[in-house]
Amino acid sequence: MIGLALKMLFGDTAKYLMLVAGLFFATFLMVQQSSVFCGLIRWTTSTLKNVSAPIYVVEERVEQINETNPMRDTDVARVRSVSAVRWAMPLYSGLQRARLEDGSYKSIQLVGIDAASLAGAPQRMVEGRLEDLRLPNTVIIDELATSRLSSDSKDPSKRVKIGDRFEINDIEARVVGICKAAKSFTGGPYIWTTYERALQYSPAQRKMLSAVIAAPIDGMTADQAALEIEKNTGLRAYVNRGFNKNQKDFNTSTVWWYVRNTGIPISFGTTVIIGFIVGIAICCQTFYSFVLDNLKHLGALKAMGTSNARLSVMLILQALTVGTIGFGMGLLATSGFAAIAFQQRMPFYMPWQIPVVAFFVIQGICMLAAMMGIIRLSLYEPAMVFRA
Repeated sequence: MIGLALKMLFGDTAKYLMLVAGLFFATFLMVQQSSVFCGLIRWTTSTLKNVSAPIYVVEERVEQINETNPMRDTDVARVRSVSAVRWAMPLYSGLQRARLEDGSYKSIQLVGIDAASLAGAPQRMVEGRLEDLRLPNTVIIDELATSRLSSDSKDPSKRVKIGDRFEINDIEARVVGICKAAKSFTGGPYIWTTYERALQYSPAQRKMLSAVIAAPIDGMTADQAALEIEKNTGLRAYVNRGFNKNQKDFNTSTVWWYVRNTGIPISFGTTVIIGFIVGIAICCQTFYSFVLDNLKHLGALKAMGTSNARLSVMLILQALTVGTIGFGMGLLATSGFAAIAFQQRMPFYMPWQIPVVAFFVIQGICMLAAMMGIIRLSLYEPAMVFRA
């Protein structure tokens, strides 16, 4: 019976290909758009990944890492005075413009860290020494900056390297190191320097401190230390860790800020829904047409004593087969897109939940199509096969 069901399915080449194509298109839209959305959302928390610290202390109205309100420099001492804090260091983070040798300007994400401790420095150096950041007018750039800040990004020989110079706010910046870093949400490369030098590179304001990064004392968790900081200073303390339900998690707070206040979820969600609708429309219509075209053959089997249950299993098997093939092809196409996305530094991140959910959604569409065929078959009388 399984062989007969598959022979009937593959025998109608036109409808088989139409079913696979519809499910392939639905799978690709749902998985690809969901993965791009996750990749874009990951970019919103890139500063938290690149500037590693257990606790971020910010102004009390701040909800996300990319929009911090400046604080007073004395707030660093206030955080250090809390007994639950082992160390606390100033942090500057802001968008600036770098002037290249050809006179053009490029946007950068400038990060200023404490010169003595180098807390918040990049974790993965590719070239150079981290300690050289203490030298005059020096910066460490990420790998994206090597091409983004070059005069010709397509020519590898002209990429920025150690020893090259550019200007920030008319002040020289000399490259002493290259590191790996997550790409920023704004698309600009990350540039590290010392906190005092970052203030010189940035237009003067009354308050320049972006945040205070800190760590808890031994024997105390980051959550407990964050509560103590808030209680004693009145500032807002976030724990820096992966996405979870804790509202004091800066990653979570940042992600939900973008979900609530931007059109990103609606834009990508609409495309995913369209893919779902397209899958239902094509699969149900084509599979129902397939059942109608084979109704006489199914009716003949029914007249020979085959039960409705066995015929229903045949239709379900056919639907699951095209669903699995269409899903596999869609996932393969998404993998090809992912390879291009990584090469072009486009946002793409596919956690395992996305293909798993997509697989069950596609199979659910196929089951709906199969149910329509089963209902039509159950209403078909075997005697109709022998009518002229």
